[in-house]
Parts: sequence; C-alpha cells; structure tokens
Amino acid sequence: MAAKRALLKAKSDNVFGQARRPAKMLRAGLYARVSTNDQQTLPMQSRALREYAARRGWTITVQIREVGSGAVKREAREKLLEAARRREIDVVLVWRLDRWDRSVTDLLATLQELEHLGEGFVSLTEALDLTTPAGRAMAGLLAVFAAFEREILGERTRAGLAHARQNGQRLGRPATAAAHTAEIRKTTSRWRRQS
Repeated sequence: MAAKRALLKAKSDNVFGQARRPAKMLRAGLYARVSTNDQQTLPMQSRALREYAARRGWTITVQIREVGSGAVKREAREKLLEAARRREIDVVLVWRLDRWDRSVTDLLATLQELEHLGEGFVSLTEALDLTTPAGRAMAGLLAVFAAFEREILGERTRAGLAHARQNGQRLGRPATAAAHTAEIRKTTSRWRRQS
C-alpha cells in the first residue's frame, strides 16, 4: 500500500513524463492610472491588482498610482520601467492596456524593452499575459484597436467643433479680461489718484 502511494505521488509530480518545476516567486510591479482626479477607479484598480498578484503568489515590490492625462509624459510609469531595468521586478501588472499607454509605437517599444529585459507583462482586465506567444499576438491586436479608437475619438471631436463653429458658437476660453477692460481701467485710475 505504501509503495502504491509513493508511485502515485511520483506520477503526480510528473506532467507528460516531465518533472514539474516549482512555481517561481515573481516580483511584481503594479501600475494603476486614471486620467483625472474626478475618476474614482484608482482604488478599485489598485485593489484588483493586489488581489491578482496574491492569487498568483507574486510578491509586490513596486506599486505605482498615477493621475494624469494619457497625452502627457507619464513620469510614474517611467519609475516602474526603471525598476524593471534595475531587475527589481520580474513582471509588470496593469489594470488595462490603455491605462499603460495609448500610443501604439510607444506601447510596442516598451513591451519590446520589457521582453528584452526578460520581464513579463500582464494586463488584468484583458486577461493578457505577454509571457506566452498567444498573449503577445493579442497585445499587438489590442494596441492597434486602441490606436484606432483614439483616432475615431479625435475625428468625432473635430467634427463636433466644426459643427459648433457652423452654428455660430464661440469656442475656447471666455474673453474675461476683454469683457472687464473698462472696469479694470476705472479701478486702476482710482488707485493712482489715491496714491
């Protein structure tokens, strides 16, 4: 009976005749971002990323939370990339691919850099794991669609602005200084007389 249990245990440690490798404890860098302070999803993103890392048995080494528009340089993201370059993390975990970057060229460049460094990249909501060939293929497709979506949004914005101009709506900031010029001159002349 003991011999049979030992045989079953030996078989269970093998997968298709190959010995199982123990799961590597990966060091994860988490990245959560929102575009504006008005958005309430930053705590939700961070919590979901931490829970996913815990389920995978990863150690959270770096956790970045960033608030800022996607069009500006993301300095906090650069800190995470620096940690990857210093080999302080093994995998980058993000909430969504578009939270990481919307520019296809920059996205592909950073993903290639991470791959060159031997780092993994996981996008949680898209169930995208770039440590696999299928995951890398899907990332390319998602990046193309993200760029497509951004271009469509830009076209819609330009069309809306053109429509507003055609309807005689004034665009841009209100001319507050010009509207109050007479009042400003009156006030400054009063101050000059008093001094």
